[in-house]
Amino acid sequence: MTDLWNDLLTCLELRPDPSAPESVTGFEGSNQHLSYHRLFGGQLLAQFVRAAALTCPDKTVKSLHAQFPREGLTDEPVRYEVTRHREGGTFATLTIVARQTPGVIATASVSLHAEEAGLDQQSDFKVPSVPGAEHDVDLGLIPWTTRSITDLESPKAEPPEYDLWMRTPEVAPELAPALTAYATDLTLIGTAVRRLDGISQRDSRTAFTSAVTSHSLWFHRPLRTDDWLLLHQHSPILAHGRCFGRGDVLTEDGSLVASYAQEALLRFRS
Repeated sequence: MTDLWNDLLTCLELRPDPSAPESVTGFEGSNQHLSYHRLFGGQLLAQFVRAAALTCPDKTVKSLHAQFPREGLTDEPVRYEVTRHREGGTFATLTIVARQTPGVIATASVSLHAEEAGLDQQSDFKVPSVPGAEHDVDLGLIPWTTRSITDLESPKAEPPEYDLWMRTPEVAPELAPALTAYATDLTLIGTAVRRLDGISQRDSRTAFTSAVTSHSLWFHRPLRTDDWLLLHQHSPILAHGRCFGRGDVLTEDGSLVASYAQEALLRFRS
């Protein structure tokens, strides 16, 4: 786990890109060394968050809406071009384009907000206790502790819901939004296919083909990933070659710190 963890942290250390056009702020990011069959979308989401935070260091990411028009190459760094549309004292709006040699592999519209005082109220969430270590799960692409009482690889038809607890090693707080973004990309498709009998996420590339087409995140409060967080998610619909899912990120005491939603291509083989 340590190697994968340090590899991911290295990917979050974006470098200035001197070759970027003068009209944008340019960064370059390394790729993870994974056995995954394409560039993992979670890496791109995390690097989008870091690019936005580095561009506006006096603000935090409030929302991010990403689209993925083309698969990324694993053997070529990603170049990020950040365009400021407006930056005021409280809010900022950016567009970020991720490029490789074939062209644009992802785009993101990002809103940032300077922290300010105000009312703080939310709906009540009944958060279960963190499962014990006997419920540790290995999700492969997530290089930190994850636990769930639900088997996402079970072929039995079940409600399309999934609760995943996660906790990273101790890490700088400014990296928490990027690490959270990374984690939200992995299990929503698997959640969507839980409703189907005889199929689970392990059947990807055999029984079905899938690819994330868009992903959105909203950060509501400051958060830490080296404390336990619950990714509480469900998929309300699977139709017309696509699936949709959404989730909330909650602390142990039920504080809602982030929300997310994702649409993906989902084609079944006859």
